[in-house]
Amino acid sequence: MKKGKFLLSFVTVLVFMSSMVFANGLNLNGLGARAVAMGGAFVGLADDYSAIFWNPAGIAQFKQKTFGFGGDDILPTSTFKFGYNHPFLGSINVDATSPTKHYLVGIAAYYHPINENLVAGIGVYTPSGLGADWTGSDFAALSYGNSYDWKSKIGVVTIAPALAYKVSDKLFVGAALNINYGMFDISTHAGATEAFIPPATFLYWDYGQQDVSLTGWGYGATFGLLAKPSEMFSIGVTFRTPTKISFSGNAEISKFNVLGTIPGSPLFGATIPTTSDMTAEVTWPMWLAGGVAFKPIENLTFTADVQYTNWKKIDVLEFEFTDVMWQGIMAGSEGNKMKMHWKDATQIRFGAEYKIETFAFRGGYYFDPAPSPDETMNVLVPNYDFTAVTFGFGYALENGLHVDFSGEYLKGKDRDIPLTLTDVEMPGYYTLKIWSFGASLGYNW
Repeated sequence: MKKGKFLLSFVTVLVFMSSMVFANGLNLNGLGARAVAMGGAFVGLADDYSAIFWNPAGIAQFKQKTFGFGGDDILPTSTFKFGYNHPFLGSINVDATSPTKHYLVGIAAYYHPINENLVAGIGVYTPSGLGADWTGSDFAALSYGNSYDWKSKIGVVTIAPALAYKVSDKLFVGAALNINYGMFDISTHAGATEAFIPPATFLYWDYGQQDVSLTGWGYGATFGLLAKPSEMFSIGVTFRTPTKISFSGNAEISKFNVLGTIPGSPLFGATIPTTSDMTAEVTWPMWLAGGVAFKPIENLTFTADVQYTNWKKIDVLEFEFTDVMWQGIMAGSEGNKMKMHWKDATQIRFGAEYKIETFAFRGGYYFDPAPSPDETMNVLVPNYDFTAVTFGFGYALENGLHVDFSGEYLKGKDRDIPLTLTDVEMPGYYTLKIWSFGASLGYNW
């Protein structure tokens, strides 16, 4: 008899990803329509209301009270194909396309000059607001003909009070405290135990639907530096500390009690609860970014960023269950561990802005490599090498009001995960593309 693989390992991945705007996969890397339209290359500029996210040192540039807010509508489309000839079940085929869903993210911030050199501010933003939603019947071949929910919905809200100081006309520093509240819901097939009894009897015990809901708090900080040696050139550096978030919630496996009915099992006759409280402490890694902005003429600005994430820190993650029976079962099947084996990743970003009187036209490009190896790929949090193009425009009014719009298209490099890999999480052929459209409104007075 073979032990079933519990897909609860997805839980840890989702907790981790839900708290990261810098993550690859289903998270976009940017907030604020102007910054996004310029390819997210904004660390060396950081001169609008989204500065609290990109580089808090930019806040010290504000000489007036400044308020702004904006949002993005993100529309991912994924496909997954898998084919396998099972020795007892025969041909198993999956050909799934995710239905179109809208995932909303946003940012709002206010800045108040204290004196000529010191500016205080506070921002509220959602660095993640994505997920995956598949048609359960498309995956019935992987769950012995049963149609279960395969979906995840991820969100995090960050509250960030900040201070920035103008050291001189050419040097600015800033810092923000990041108070993160994370939440997500996930549903998937929980797996099964299979047995073959000679000469020709194949049996399986299906664990049914798995649902998990977790929420938690985490705290960190962002530090920024911005130098402007001339009117034509500026350079910025942003450092976001590693941050631990403590999640708690519950998990349910609808048919988990079937473990007590399997003949020959050490648990035969035992009463297995179908729910358990659970906790997880996850530390997501340091983020370091450097950017430059160059203004060759008055109305034209070019920007470029290099953004690095220490993903290698993520190797094996663990979570705990409150129920004693769940503790033993998960420890015995290694369902309480998630092998990530991620690698560090560096994004390269470019942007441009050209102003014609009160109008501004923008464009950008970036490359965002996947941190995960083939072995940890799955349909709920897929990772891709992304190539992205961005575009947008803005309009400024004389009364201090300005509006901006952005568009973004990300194409993930197709991933073909072979079944022959050792300990592969979910073999198959994956594709992903994302459209995103955003708008922002800002006001200075």
